[in-house]
Formats: sequence, C-alpha cells, structure tokens
Amino acid sequence: MPGNAVDAVATEKTRDQIMAEREAKKLAKQAKKHKTAPTPTAATPAVLTTPAAPATKIITEVEQTTITTKLTTTTTTKVQDAVASKTTQLAAVNGKDVEAGEKTREQIKAEREAKKAAKKAGKGGGAKVEGTTQQLADLKVAEKAPVAASAAPSTTEADQEKKPALSKAERRAIQEAQRAAKAQVQTKKDQPAAKAPPSAAPKEPKLKSVSPTKAATSSSPGKCPANTPNVDCRVKLFNHLVCAKEDSQFINDPLVHPSIARLGVQYAKRTVVGSNARCIAFLHALRQVVHDFETPAKKEFGRSLDAAVKHHVDHLHKCRPLAVSVSNAYKQFKNQLTQLPADVPETELKELLVHFIDTYIENQIGKAAQAISGFLQEKITDGDVLLTFACSSLIQFICEEAKRRQVAFRVIVVDSRPGCEGQELLRRLHATGIPCTYVLINAVGYVMAEATKVLLGAHALLANGYVMARTGTAQVALVANAHNVPVLVCCETHKFSERFQTDAIVYNELSDPNQLVRGDKCQLSNWAAKGKLLPLNLSYDITPPELVSAVVTEVAILPCTSVPVILRIKPDIGY
Repeated sequence: MPGNAVDAVATEKTRDQIMAEREAKKLAKQAKKHKTAPTPTAATPAVLTTPAAPATKIITEVEQTTITTKLTTTTTTKVQDAVASKTTQLAAVNGKDVEAGEKTREQIKAEREAKKAAKKAGKGGGAKVEGTTQQLADLKVAEKAPVAASAAPSTTEADQEKKPALSKAERRAIQEAQRAAKAQVQTKKDQPAAKAPPSAAPKEPKLKSVSPTKAATSSSPGKCPANTPNVDCRVKLFNHLVCAKEDSQFINDPLVHPSIARLGVQYAKRTVVGSNARCIAFLHALRQVVHDFETPAKKEFGRSLDAAVKHHVDHLHKCRPLAVSVSNAYKQFKNQLTQLPADVPETELKELLVHFIDTYIENQIGKAAQAISGFLQEKITDGDVLLTFACSSLIQFICEEAKRRQVAFRVIVVDSRPGCEGQELLRRLHATGIPCTYVLINAVGYVMAEATKVLLGAHALLANGYVMARTGTAQVALVANAHNVPVLVCCETHKFSERFQTDAIVYNELSDPNQLVRGDKCQLSNWAAKGKLLPLNLSYDITPPELVSAVVTEVAILPCTSVPVILRIKPDIGY
C-alpha cells in the first residue's frame, strides 16, 4: 500500500533530521514580520489542498535557500525518492509551477504541519502522514520549479510565466557557449604542448627563421658576443644597455658607402677611440659620402642625401653606439641640409657641404683645443705636478703646449684595466720629453698627495652638470676632492649634451666582457661555461659636479652648472 510505504519512510528519520527541521522552523519564524499564525488543526490538510492564494513574499531568497539546503541534506535517500515520485505526480495533475523565490502563507503553514507530522510519524496516523507528504510534495514542486524551468526551457507554460527570466537564461546560455569555445581552444593548445618532448629539438630552427632585416639586426655590432651565455644570466638592471659586438661579425650592405663600412669596423674593433677622434673620423667619412653621392632621377638633392646619410649613421650606430660628439656633428649637418638653397647646381651644393664639414672640424675641435689650452697655460706654472687619467687628446695638446713654453712640470698618468689607455698617453708625452710617472688606479691615493692639479678629459658634459667620462674618472675626482686638489675638466662645447643623468646605469655602453679576462689562470677564463655569469664591463662613469672645481671650455672657465647657458647661446658663438 502507498500509505504503509510512506509510514515506513517517515519512521526512519534520525535525530539530525529532526534538528535540521527545527532549525528551518526557527529561520522561518525570524523571517516573519507579523504575528505567528494560529496552531493548525486537524482539518488543516483539507484546507491546504485548495489552490494557492496570490503570492506574498515572506521569506527572503537567501533564507529560503538555507532552508532548502538543510532539508535536502538531512533527507535520506528513500525520502528523496518518495518525494520525487510525489512531485512528478503532482506536477502532472496540477500542471502549474509556483514562481521562483516566492511562498504563500498556506505553503508555510503546510511546511510547519509537515514538520510536526514528521515528529509524530513514529506514533501512527497513516492518513495524516499521507496528507503531510502531499504538502511536502507541493513545497518541493515550488522549490524545484526554477530548476526545471532553466533545465527545460522548451515547456510552453514555463516560457509564458518566465519571459523576463528567459532573457537571463539566454545570456547565461551564450556565456556557457563562449566558455565552452574557450575551453576547446585551450584544449587544442594544450595538446601540442603535451607532445613537446618529441618536438623540442625543432624549436631552434624556428628561432633562427627570421626575416633578413631582423637577421641583420641580430648580427649587428650592438648585440652581445656569440660566446655569451643565455640572456637570463644578465642582471635586469643592465638589460637596457647595449653589449659589445664580436670583431669577426660584419654587415654586408650594398647601400653603405665603403668609407662608412670601414669606419664601422674601426668603431667595432676599438681601433678609433676617443670622442674627438671618432668625430673627426666620422666627418671625414661623411665628406666622402657627400662627394660620391648622386641624386636619383626626379628626386631632390637635399632630401635624398638626408635619407642616405641617415642610413649610414644607423649602420655606424649598430657597429657601436654613437658618441655625443658624433651625434652633435650629425645634428649640425642635418641642420645645414635644411638650409641649402633650391636653385643651385648639385656640384655647388656639395661644395657647400664639404666646406661646412671642414669648418666644423677646424672650429669645433681645432680652434677649441687652442682656446682651452690658452686658458690653462695661465694655470700651469713651474714645479706643478699634473695628474691625469687614461688618455685624452686634449690633455696631450695642453701638456705639449706647456712644454713648448718651457714650463718645468711633470705628469702623473693614472691608468686602469682593461683598456689601459693611459699607456698611449704615456708614450706620446714621453716622446716629447715630458717627465712622467705611470701608476694604476689602485695606487691613486698614494700619488695624489704629490699632485697640484688634476686635469681630466670628458666624453660628454650633461645638462645637469654631471661629467660623463672613462670609467674610473669619478674615483680619481673623489680622491682629489678628499686631498683638496683642484679638479679641472677640459671639454669642448661640441661635447655638451642636453641629456640629464645622475648615474652610470640609465645610459652607458657595455664593452666586451672578455677584456676582463687576463689569461688562462684567471678565474674568469671560462666564464661563459659557468652558467649564469656575465662580467660587467662599463665604458663610462658619471662624476657629480660637487667633485669638479671648474670646466675649461673654449668660451671660458665655467662651473658645471653653466652647461644649459652654453647650450642656449652656442648657435650665436663665433670664431
């Protein structure tokens, strides 16, 4: 009999189920805002079988979810099966679904009556238990109506009652479809990844199959040598700096003039070093390019030459980053190109450009050196001990001019590895008969007490007054400042830069790390095979203006802070 089966199911409720039902009852009481309804009588089940009155929301959706969860979790498998069967029967008979998230007052009363009947199920009352089971089935139908509507939207009645909710369901369906598509794409991507071990070897040819332009860029002198380890070994603080190029690498570009190609190799091999030497060599090569240039058909001379020179300058930059003196000379040349007259033959235009190049070399380098030497000759007297660092063509010219004036002085040449450029300055000064002393930079503290003046060259003078020079210059200036020895920086105005910099990391040039290896006995002799190790060989350092007494230029002896003034009035300076 169905009634006996329900009684058997109801008698199997445990204590946990009864406690859950009590908790649900308490939550229902807390949600009510009016007085509790009177205690239902025995005739209540007959009243509850009538159709539901207009819906009035008494329990919030969160509380209803909590009650439903606790009831469903505490119900045994047999009770769930019985309720499910009753639900399907009632759904077929009634054919109406209660709106999601809403309960009538009669439904709440039926739920309470069902809970009370469940407590008394062990004492008998089969007919009453059967009635309460039907009431529970009604409640279950009301709770499961939204799920049925979302799972089976094809039902006509559900479509009619939940037209506003269908729009949300459609959006959810679209989202689910998009997620499924993304999951399929991800699975397709993961499938080749799972087969990576057998195809791991062919990955290297993919990296090498680059375009010709990229291949030329990768083999440019501005990249790291071939014997350097993986890029991961480089410290991120210096990743933006340009590495030195191996001497054997070279770019064959038919659009590059032979003089520029030769100069690029000299830059890469460090055959031509020094700001003035690099600038003069660039201007000589540029003069040859202008002389051999031919204007294409139906093209303008100035614009065509500007594009060709830009290509050559890019080639030189790949071989080695351009010096500040070279960059300033190139800017002046471009400015001259824009000022060329239009109705003039090409030969005359070339003569104008060649004359500009010769005048720039003579004024900005030659006469500037003479003016700086004239200012310093007044400062060099008999008995002076001049201390200098590395090799500077301007310092050499000043010392040779003082020797011609027959001033009794001597020079202390401080040098440092790995370049040891001071040896070249020592050789040149000794050839002119100037007494010299040669020490390494680790002994500068011992010889600084003998010096009366410190003369330093410069790669560039920045707009904020900082001096950019060969690595080690800042250390020499610091020791001189500690010994109260005046530091004079000799720098032409064509080396002034508009860039601001306070450290040697923002912008610098990395030399070949192999230069730091002294021999086979050095611990760095096999550094490339030691894993994540890359020797750092910076080319320049930054000297703060507090360590510099004055800057000697062709204009005057000025403080470092006067650089912006010189940059502003420089176009008006005449020679």
